Formats: sequence, C-alpha cells, structure tokens
Amino acid sequence: MRIMATRLISLFFSLLFSLFSGISFAKPTPSFPSSIIRPEKISLSTPTEPYREKFFTQVLDHYTFRPQSYKTFQQRYLISEKYWGGAEKNAPIFLYTGNEGDIDWFAQNTGFIVDIAPHFKALLVFIEHRFYGKSMPFGGNKEVAYSNSSTLGYLTSTQALADYATLIIDLKKNLSAADSPVVVFGGSYGGMLAAWFRLKYPHVAIGALASSSPILNFESITSPYSFNNIITQDFRGESEDCYRVIKRSWQEIEDTASHPGGLDLLRKSFKICNNYISASSLYNWLYTAWVYTAMTDYPTPSNFLSPMPAYPVKEMCKAIDDPKTGNNTFAKLYGAASVYYNYSGTATCFDLDDDSDPHGLGGWSWQACTEMIMPTSGNNEDSIFAASTWSYKDRAASCEAYFGVEPRPSWITTEFGGHDIKRVLKRFGSNIIFFNGLRDPWSGGGVLENISSSIVAIVAEQGAHHVDLRFATSEDPKWLRDVRKREVNIIAKWLSEYYDDLDPAH
Repeated sequence: MRIMATRLISLFFSLLFSLFSGISFAKPTPSFPSSIIRPEKISLSTPTEPYREKFFTQVLDHYTFRPQSYKTFQQRYLISEKYWGGAEKNAPIFLYTGNEGDIDWFAQNTGFIVDIAPHFKALLVFIEHRFYGKSMPFGGNKEVAYSNSSTLGYLTSTQALADYATLIIDLKKNLSAADSPVVVFGGSYGGMLAAWFRLKYPHVAIGALASSSPILNFESITSPYSFNNIITQDFRGESEDCYRVIKRSWQEIEDTASHPGGLDLLRKSFKICNNYISASSLYNWLYTAWVYTAMTDYPTPSNFLSPMPAYPVKEMCKAIDDPKTGNNTFAKLYGAASVYYNYSGTATCFDLDDDSDPHGLGGWSWQACTEMIMPTSGNNEDSIFAASTWSYKDRAASCEAYFGVEPRPSWITTEFGGHDIKRVLKRFGSNIIFFNGLRDPWSGGGVLENISSSIVAIVAEQGAHHVDLRFATSEDPKWLRDVRKREVNIIAKWLSEYYDDLDPAH
C-alpha cells in the first residue's frame, strides 16, 4: 500500500484531531486549517546567534545487521561554538533532541539554552529528528521515505535516540572533547526524547531538561479526559461566559449548517475564502484555535505556532465577552479565533481546506499510528468541547486503513517505563528536570512531583507549553524568571559534580 507524502500530511492532521477531539456529528477526514496569510518564518541566522548547518552520515538501522541496515542518510544538525570554552577546558555541550519537524523551527524557539550558554561557556548543538526536515533517509527523497510501512518502519523514537547518541559521540571525538559533559534539552516530544535519552544513555549525557514532556500520557496511566479538561479550565478560568459561548457553539454550528442557507451564513460569518465549508471543517478550524492557544498561552507576545499577543486565552475571552457582539455567537467566535489566525490583521479571509505543512510535521502521523498512542480525545459533560470517549479501536482502524499496520499502545511504556514511575526511577535514575506549566493541556501527562532529590519536577501554575525554553524577555513575569533560575542552578550542580568526579582536585 503506497502512501504519498501529501496524504501523510493530511493524515497527520486527521490524527491530530483524533488525538485531541471528539466530534459528535459525522464528518470527513479533517485537514489542518489555517489562514491564507501565513506568519513570516523567522530567519535562522541572526546577527547575534548564527548557527552553522552541518550534516552527519547516519546509519539507517541501529538495531539489526541486515544489508539494508547499513544504508545511510544525511542527518542535519545545527552548531554554534560562539560561547564554547573549548575542549581543552572540558567545556560543556548543550544538545537539543530534535522534535517532529524542521530543526531550524525549534532552534528559533528555544532561546533558553542560548541565553545561558555564555554563563556555562557551552557548545550548542541542535540535532534534527530522522524523517523530518532535511534529515530524510532513502536519498533525501521525502516521497520515497514516506511511501509505505517498509520505509517508514525506520521512523521510531528508539532509532532517533540512537541517532543522537551516535552523532554526539562522533562529534566529541572530532572535537577532541571526550571529557566535555553533555546536557540534553527538549520540549514536548523533544522533551520526552531528552528524558528517555538520559535514561537510555547515561554514559553520554549527564543530565536532561525535559520541558512539557508528557511521558505519562499513555493508556492506563493518564486519563484520556485530562487534555481537554485542562483546555476547559484555561478558558473557564478567564470567563464563565466565554466558556459557555464556546461550549454551546458546537451544537449551534451543527444546527445552522443543517438549515437551508446555513452554510452560506457560516461562510460569511467566519470570512471563509472559498466555497467549501461544512460543520466539521469549521469545527476543526475553531478547535485548532482553542487548542493551540491554550498550549501557547504565553505571558509575552510570541510567534511559535502563529503570531499572538501575551496571554492569548485572555484576549480570546475578551473578544467573546465584547458587548459589541451582543448575542451573536458567530461574531464572538470569529473575534476570538482571529486572535490566533489573524492577530497581525493581514488576513482578509480564511481557508478551511488548507493542508499545507510549513514546519514539516507530516511524519508524526506514522508515529501516532505505531508507538506514540497518546489518548487525549475524551470529553466529559463539563468539557468545552462536545462530549465524547476515547476509542483505541477507532485509532487502530484508521492506522490499518492508511498504513496497513496495527499500533502497539504498550510499546513506549515497555521500552521506557511509565507505570509506577516514582517507585521505579528513584532507584536508578538521576539528573532529570521535568518542567510543566499547568495551563498546558499536555501537563496532565507530565511528571508533576519530585521522584528523587535529583529527578525534580518544576511546576508553574501559570505556565504554558515549554515556556521555560523560550528566549527571555524584559517582560517575563517573576515566576518564569524564578523557574529558569532554578533550572540553571540545578544544571550548574550537575556540572559541578561531574567536574569533581573528573578531577577530584578540581
């Protein structure tokens, strides 16, 4: 069965919504909606922080010895020696474990390690995840790499971790930096990889900062209702009326769409560019705005997923509560959604049928169909979304239809653990920081309590998705400055202990 890259991108967003939502009315496979005007991409190299783009010849399969296993591909990584103290001083290496997308996107949005690099005199390295960005096996041809399960079978978290270990060991050898300690950093899926890297490769990395890493967001550990419950709390905490308007809107959209002229009314109300619109496509367009705004409810203006103001959830609820909109639900929703889709004010209409993939996320559909089975689509009666239940059976059927594979929902917890994590890890794990912001819907699957004296949970009540990894600004609130200060102090302790062991007379 051949799956082309364009279909894979569509499936990614289909799975995104099967992960995140439960839709009560029948709908076609949803695609990722976005505004016609896309935010400008930030330049990778700035006058203050240029990274050099380099490539490493990486083996296709680290775990078998068949002829196919020895095929190679070019894995991209970004490196900056601007602040590095040098190999002769055993200065540290800060390594970012790349996520499911182009590595330059993550480098642009991970300013924390850049900010602290001068203090630690650290070498900065960002490694791109296999099958994403320019790190494409099978001759760098995405169409071939994404063509079927025989090629995509090499896209796994364990292969990615082995890539990172192989690359950084080789880099240290080439730099004559055998004794330079490595600290790994990551956010979201990259944070999961950072934590797992420390557990699987303790001889390579002395510690890990795993930000917003939902390593417990797997079946029978975290409730499938947790994700959307947190989004509900985010909006309801700003305004009860805001919560009620969004909650009742799903039925109102469905009712309107079913009446003669209803779709035309919806098209005009939400300024949809083309003629295609359905209740489900509009549902997904709005759902994207609510979910991603809750995830990135940062205390300062940002441009991670879309240009947005500080505290965008608050701004959305202000738009919904605006008395100028009266009782017009659609006007309220349009005003709120514009905070996410059109904060810059440059979009004149919106395309619900746009499945473009500017950050190269399409490969996640395969991972979400094989090992990364993270139940998040349950909605109880109080949810801001339509009530629904998580169905592994539905997920498995979708994955079988697209890839001809059956998911392995227990593989991640078998490979990396997760059940009884506190009791297990306190006996052998060490030197991991788990940061979670409680406004982030993924925090429900995060580590929220200390596991031991060296596996520490830092929890910020007002924090959003890996907010601690963003560039510091003069507008950052005190709680965020305190979080970063604590992280720096912990990392400094790891390094001090490492240098003491390296040279007891140090």
